[in-house]
Amino acid sequence: MKRVQAACICQTLRFLPKEGWNRSESAVLVRQEVEQYKKNLERYHILHRIVEEQEQPDGSILVKIIRQYNASPVGNYLD
Repeated sequence: MKRVQAACICQTLRFLPKEGWNRSESAVLVRQEVEQYKKNLERYHILHRIVEEQEQPDGSILVKIIRQYNASPVGNYLD
């Protein structure tokens, strides 16, 4: 029988600006979406570590994150 000792997901998320919006409005909405994503991680008690967060020239935001997989223990992945 096997059991999961530790599990995490390494993700690269790209938050894209809305089509047809002007650049300044779009930048605000993208930033709000990123902040809402972070709040949801905290709200649902998902263990995570944001490795990198970059604003791109096209107005999108790239977030590299290591996060808990389901409710599995994370071991030393987040150290």
